[in-house]
Amino acid sequence: MRKFFLPLLFLLLFIFESLFVQFLPAESFGNRILVPRFLFATLLFLTIYVGKNQGIIYAAIFGLLFDIVYVEIIGIYFFLFPFICYLAAKVMQVIQSNIVVAFFVSLLGVALLEAGVYEINYLIHVTNLDFMSFVNLRFYPTLILNGTFLLIAAYPLKRGFEKHAEALREDL
Repeated sequence: MRKFFLPLLFLLLFIFESLFVQFLPAESFGNRILVPRFLFATLLFLTIYVGKNQGIIYAAIFGLLFDIVYVEIIGIYFFLFPFICYLAAKVMQVIQSNIVVAFFVSLLGVALLEAGVYEINYLIHVTNLDFMSFVNLRFYPTLILNGTFLLIAAYPLKRGFEKHAEALREDL
């Protein structure tokens, strides 16, 4: 049962993100774009609390799934998800790991993902939105939304992933 926990959790978050966008009343936030990155924030917590290898593997799998389902260009999320998880793992080797640091590293990871996706889309002319408009219309609202999610979910994610890591160590 334990081996199905992570794939099921990530699959539920993957589905929940699309449902969140679908049922979120867009007009209630003006012309702001709120992008839920709940799956990615959870992947970052997995990387921080369970391990770099598992985090990168799940990030690559769900990055590819994200590309296939939502994006017409395969490779953007397939590259950025594991790369940012790798960077988060490297940062956590230097900084003491606690929930506050994990919160800020995850929020920084979401910020890097948003900026990276914008830059790639801007370079290949998928978007013509200038950077300051992107920051005001999408970047800040996305960080606020995902920061709120992390405030609510950080402690349960930390506890769950620590238990999962301990169970993995016991199995060895």
